[in-house]
Amino acid sequence: MSKVKYYYDSETLSYRKVESKKGRTLGTIFIFLTASALMGLLITVAIFNSGVDTPKERKLERELSNMQLQYEMQQKKIAKMESVLQNVEERDNNIYRVLFEANPISEDVRLSGFGGINRYKSLDGYDNSSMIIESAKRIDQLTKRIVVQSKSLDEIAKLAEEKEELLKAIPAIQPIQNKDLTRIASGYGMRIHPILKYKRMHNGMDFTAPPGTPIYATGDGKVTKADLGSGYGKMVIIEHGFGYKTYYAHLSEYNTKKGAYVKRGEIIGYVGNSGLSSGPHLHYEVWKNGEVVNPVNFYHNDLTPEEYDIMLTKASLENQSLD
Repeated sequence: MSKVKYYYDSETLSYRKVESKKGRTLGTIFIFLTASALMGLLITVAIFNSGVDTPKERKLERELSNMQLQYEMQQKKIAKMESVLQNVEERDNNIYRVLFEANPISEDVRLSGFGGINRYKSLDGYDNSSMIIESAKRIDQLTKRIVVQSKSLDEIAKLAEEKEELLKAIPAIQPIQNKDLTRIASGYGMRIHPILKYKRMHNGMDFTAPPGTPIYATGDGKVTKADLGSGYGKMVIIEHGFGYKTYYAHLSEYNTKKGAYVKRGEIIGYVGNSGLSSGPHLHYEVWKNGEVVNPVNFYHNDLTPEEYDIMLTKASLENQSLD
């Protein structure tokens, strides 16, 4: 209960009760509230200027710190994936593709990125744009490398399935048996032609043997020619598949025909002296992917190491060829 106050009225010479005025009370309350609001504002400004973080700022800082930690962890994961993939790529090029006679995949193909100068334009304008763009590029490049490697392994798997057919197709024996040979007259390389009398590239090997000596297919394949060839006389060409092709020239007669499928070791003709030839012999060539190669590298099925060394020595002599 509020205390009643009185005052002395000099005009009436008596005490009167003090009456409160409503307007004055409201004014007092307004002044109090205004002062409180100003005080709160001043305190807020003082806290802000003092560097004390608000709860919202502290939450944002924690989120940013967590994102940075996640980014660092992702970078480590990407680096580890790149290392593992590089190891697979090296084994793919140096072991798997060599084993199955497939050309290695170049680094340019494996490491190529994605085209388009505006590919990462949407990532510009942020505080960490360069970091974000670099990460996006690494991920894109890693994705491309994985796709290339996946296709390579698919190819290797297919080659593995075809390995048996490949081994049958590769020219792997001498076209004339050692017991029938008189000698190896000339090997692969620059030789003097016996009839034209000038030095030119000799694309195969010459095996001298008596006329009528059997000539054998050096690998499985399809006969694509059994006819006269310019300078080769009577000749047989066999397509073995997998890029391999063999030529047998200067025959006396055929034992096969165009379109026939032959097996390694099957007789396809007989030694002769047809075409530009200076004596009975077989001229033999091996082609791989459209290019002639040295046949001496393909006699691994029917020669001992000693026999191979002797043949290699004879074939390397720069003597005159027979064709």
